[in-house]
Amino acid sequence: MKLSFDHEFSLSDLDQAQELAWNAFEEPSSIQRKKLAHQALELSKDCADAYIILAEETKSLAKAIELYTNAVEAGKRVIGTKNFKEWHGHFWGCLETRPFMRAKASLAACLEEIGQRDAAIAHYQEMLRLNPTDNQGIRHELILCLFRGKYDEELNKLFKQYEDDPFAVWIYHHALWIFRKKGVSNLANQKLTEAIEANTHVPDYLLGRKKIPKLLPDYIKLGDETEAVTYVYEAKEDWEVTPGALSWLKEHVAPNGTPVDVG
Repeated sequence: MKLSFDHEFSLSDLDQAQELAWNAFEEPSSIQRKKLAHQALELSKDCADAYIILAEETKSLAKAIELYTNAVEAGKRVIGTKNFKEWHGHFWGCLETRPFMRAKASLAACLEEIGQRDAAIAHYQEMLRLNPTDNQGIRHELILCLFRGKYDEELNKLFKQYEDDPFAVWIYHHALWIFRKKGVSNLANQKLTEAIEANTHVPDYLLGRKKIPKLLPDYIKLGDETEAVTYVYEAKEDWEVTPGALSWLKEHVAPNGTPVDVG
């Protein structure tokens, strides 16, 4: 059915560019995705999602960082200084911010990959300040960065801020962090027990009883094997480089995956 309007209605260049970007996200063809993204940028250089699409399509990490940086800057321009201040604290709830937040998360991940951990941490921390409810799960990426950088003070604050987080990455890494700091202790043992109870599949993958599949799951479910696979893929090295951690874990888990009370 064709719609008619009493007054002439037209989309702005940015709105048209965003429509192209949304179509590109749904497009299965890599060639077509890039084509749509370039068309979007021809309409508006402020279309952050178009830069994101091109970044996802490139095989060059350096080029991806450049494109994600462009996306972040484009997102800033669209949001504007006034809205940055007004929306602070509930950022994700404002649709206009989401391309910026998506770009910032991806940029941080790329910076971490090339060893610029402090820069990555700064991006993640700013995102949590802007949106403390953390709809994107940014705290999970940040916790890994802080752990690897041995930023104990920042880790302590973050664990307190999101103390009820139910995800495996949070609970297992909290236990690992306490073990790294204090060794075997009642508190470390307690946290490890909580972690094993939250996801009984993780120890099998950490201890090599099961192999991580070549293809990671598209989605994860709390307490499920999909969550365990995703966590261990990202975090196994942290357990391996922490002296005594895997032996400690092995002592605390039964063959059926349930926690063992070792006193």
